[in-house]
Order: sequence, then C-alpha cells, then structure tokens
Amino acid sequence: MLTAVTGINWGDEGKGRVIDLLAETADVVVRYQGGNNAGHTVVTDQGKFILNLLPSGILHKNVVCVLGDGMVVDLEHLTGEIAQIREKGVSVGPENLKLSTRATISMPWHRIQDVLEEDRLAKSGSAFGSTRRGIAYAYSDKYRKKTLRLGDLLHLEEESVQSRLKVMLDAKNMELAGCYHQERMSFPALLLWCRKQAEAFAPYICDTGSYLAASLAAGKRVVLEAQLGAMRDIDYGIFPYTSSSSTISAYGPIGAGIPGHHLDHVVGVLKAYSTCVGAGPFAAEKAMPEDWMEHLRKEGGEYGAATGRPRRVGPFDAVASLYGLKCQNADKIALTKLDVLSTLSEIPIITGYRYENKQMDAFDPFENLDAVTPIVQTVPGWQKDISGIRRYEDLPYGARKYIETLEKLLHAEIQFISVGAKREEYLLRGAWL
Repeated sequence: MLTAVTGINWGDEGKGRVIDLLAETADVVVRYQGGNNAGHTVVTDQGKFILNLLPSGILHKNVVCVLGDGMVVDLEHLTGEIAQIREKGVSVGPENLKLSTRATISMPWHRIQDVLEEDRLAKSGSAFGSTRRGIAYAYSDKYRKKTLRLGDLLHLEEESVQSRLKVMLDAKNMELAGCYHQERMSFPALLLWCRKQAEAFAPYICDTGSYLAASLAAGKRVVLEAQLGAMRDIDYGIFPYTSSSSTISAYGPIGAGIPGHHLDHVVGVLKAYSTCVGAGPFAAEKAMPEDWMEHLRKEGGEYGAATGRPRRVGPFDAVASLYGLKCQNADKIALTKLDVLSTLSEIPIITGYRYENKQMDAFDPFENLDAVTPIVQTVPGWQKDISGIRRYEDLPYGARKYIETLEKLLHAEIQFISVGAKREEYLLRGAWL
C-alpha cells in the first residue's frame, strides 16, 4: 500500500506526528521533496525530536527510511542530524537509511547565496522570509543542470564528474565574486569537501526507486512524507512566497522515485488553528487582536522547528483549507493540536473572506490576498483538559461541536484527532488506515 501524508495549509500542520503513528505499521517511509528548510517534531519516550531531513519513520527500528529523488540534501546538516538522534539512542545506518542516487546535493555555496540575497532584499523590505538554508538556490541549480546529484559522489574520481564540477565552480565564482564581491572558492577545496561527503555517505547511496518498487511488489506498506503544505507549493501556492518544490500529493510518487505507481491513500493534515512561518499573505492573523494571538502562540509552542522563528497564528481558516484539500486530493484527514484550544472560552473560525465589499467563499492565490478581511464565526469552547481522552464520544460537547463545525465547512470527515503532544495522545474516529 502506498500512502502520502501531506500538509493542507502553510506547513507546520503536525505531519510528523501522523507519520510517526503510521510508521508503527509501515515498512518504509520516504521524503519526496524539499530539504532541511522545515522540520517535523515528534515526542517519544526517548525525548523530543526535531527532524529536518530524516523522515519521521527513523524513530521506529523496523522502518527503512529513504531520502527520495525529488529532495535537495545538505549533507553537512544531515551529518549533524544523524549525530543528534544517535545521542538519544536511535540507530541510523545503511540498513535503515537509504539516499537516492538522483537526489540533488545542496552545495556549500547555496547557503551562502541564500543569505546574501535575503540580506540584500531585506534592505528594501522585499525579503521572501527564506530559511537561509539554500533551498531555492539548490533547486535553481538543479534545473540549470549546475549541481551534483548524490550518485555523482560514487564516481567522484572520474574525469567527467570533476570536469562538470569545475564548470559549476567557475559559474558560481562569477556570480558570488562578481555580484556579491565574495572571495572566490578554489577547486581543490571543493573537491576535498566532496571527497569527505563521499567517504561518509557512499554506503547509504543507492537506487532507491528500484528498492521502493520491489518493496511495493512484495506487498509492503510505504508512506510518503511531504514537507510544508499546499500553500507553499511552487505551482499552486501563494507564489512567490512558496517553497521551491512541489508539496502536493500528486508529485509524491515522482519525487519518491516510483513515477509509475499510484497512491492508495492521501492523508491531509490540518492544525486545529492556523499558523504560518515566513512572508506572504496570511488572512488569519487579521482575525483576532494581538494578545489573543500571543496567547495561542504560547499555548501551542508555535515556533518554527527549523528556524525557531515565532509563527504567525490565527483562527482555523476554512477558506484556505478547502483549497488545500482540493490540491492534495486527501481522502483521510488528520486534525492536530486540538488540545491547544482548551483554554479558550470561545473559539473563532474563518468561514469566508471579504474583498472590496464582496464576499469570497473560495481561495484564489491570484487574488490580492493581502487586502482581504476574514469573516469570523465563533463556537463555544470547552475549557477542559482533553489529553487523556481516547474515544471521540468522551470529548467535551464543545470540542465535538468544533470538530463537527469544521467538517461541515470542509465537506469532509476528520478521522484522526491529536489531543496532546505525546505520542499516545490521540484518538481515531471512523475509517482510518
């Protein structure tokens, strides 16, 4: 069975939590796009883990994890991430972590370019809110054919690979030295860096597409893990304030390395309220006063897993969520962080937008979303601790009313509900996977 877990909104919906649950019965978990520019947070008996590149399935000893074809991989960051989770007792080796030969390497200059350009744009107030980790530049060079793929590290001593590396370096030196007045990088230093990465990661690099195809043919359960959400998709998101890859489920098999396979299920993950890291239109933050938002931010611990930046927060946005569900084609829905709302006496929900004295019921990324005013309705809160509840029927009336209101607005049933941060603090309702 092939299942994709995707974000419905701006990212940070809690996908890592859902993948961690599915990994209990999965055989393989695959990241299919993005890099280390976002993170998934999972809390287990071993502690709190923030994973930027490693799939959330790495915390399960019987699961094989794959970094797929569609990713850009910062190998220095991956080295540090592996070291951190090993310190907490998690085993990581070639037997449970496989890196695609086709995945793109995030080269040392990509981070440098990202920082320099974001700083330049910030001076004029035009910054994109980049994580400064070089993701856009790695993807840009992928499509310009001016970077290496992981498989190239296995052939690093061949003249053809070194010749390409020299061409890339010459072009990059012209950009960095000519445009940003940076010191030129040397080829010997670059080759030494590549050899160091090859020595560390050669045992992990393989044809992961063939491995995944064989796993599916053998009847194994494969979970595809998306990064960020529909609003950050390069084609369907709030361009230009998007990521640089496709975050939607339809790209999952392609980015994983099995383009001829079809998804059996798509789990769309929603947070019980709206959050956003980075720049771009975000109508939800207009809905409530600043003290309400700060309370929600503190209750939910809303700070970016990759950057530590405070997240922009607001009420659940049904307009944006309907659009995200359409993009992801989700047949299963997970709602996370319901417990964070437990302190509120009334809970707001965005049911529409108003733009130029007209009501907008559909989300359109081409509209002037900065100019919309959210239309808000409220439902009663429950003001009770729900973290110990494991059956939907045992939730307070207010919590059930809130969930059922969301279901009516989304025209869909919510099957998974998290009621606390710990691994076991969730409940299932209806037909799950």
